[in-house]
Amino acid sequence: MVLAPDDTAAGIGRTSDEPDEALVARVRAGDVRAYALVVRRYNRRLFRIARSILRDDDAAQDAMQEAYIRAYLHLDTFRAPGNFAAWLARITVNEALMRKRKDQRYTPLDAAGTDDERASGGSLAPASESPEASAGAGELRRLVEAAVDRLPEGFRTVFVLRAIEQLSVEETAACLGVPETTVKTRFHRARLLMQQALHAHVEAAGREAFDFAGPRCDRMVAVVLARLANLPGRR
Repeated sequence: MVLAPDDTAAGIGRTSDEPDEALVARVRAGDVRAYALVVRRYNRRLFRIARSILRDDDAAQDAMQEAYIRAYLHLDTFRAPGNFAAWLARITVNEALMRKRKDQRYTPLDAAGTDDERASGGSLAPASESPEASAGAGELRRLVEAAVDRLPEGFRTVFVLRAIEQLSVEETAACLGVPETTVKTRFHRARLLMQQALHAHVEAAGREAFDFAGPRCDRMVAVVLARLANLPGRR
């Protein structure tokens, strides 16, 4: 299928209320522009997931881009009905972890958790500014992001999915491929650590943390579609 420049641009600014499976069916049928709707729908979530693992904005965006391409190339392996959001999240987790493995500090997300549990026995280092001194919402958001970055390895992504993305225990477990009991334990410990660092502000401010909208969202849509247009056999 030929993906002309005007075809690529046409999908960048659009959103859709269509169910995931309907969009996937359109993409499978050759409507590559429908994939722009998938990318826009999941940009923020996948950015938050990748960044929670890599703790770097640029690395997270690189991981996202590869995850979108991998997902597109393997759409035939997704079986409907199914949880497409969790399937896409797992691809993103795997891509971020592959990049993380290059760092010797890497700890598997599905490890037994012994080191994480020992680490959670203490408290997060205090932020440079206290919540009382940081009245602005933007400053509070930065405090939340800094506190999340200081969470132990195994807790960080669980906290992002549960408190920031507001996913259920079941959904989080599906995204990460870990037992629900692990999600519950890590989220409980992560919340305690965050509350120590940020007091009562953490959950309200956290919902605005690590946003991925506006120009960055548009750029990701454009880059993914441009790469799809250049895939072998897609012309």
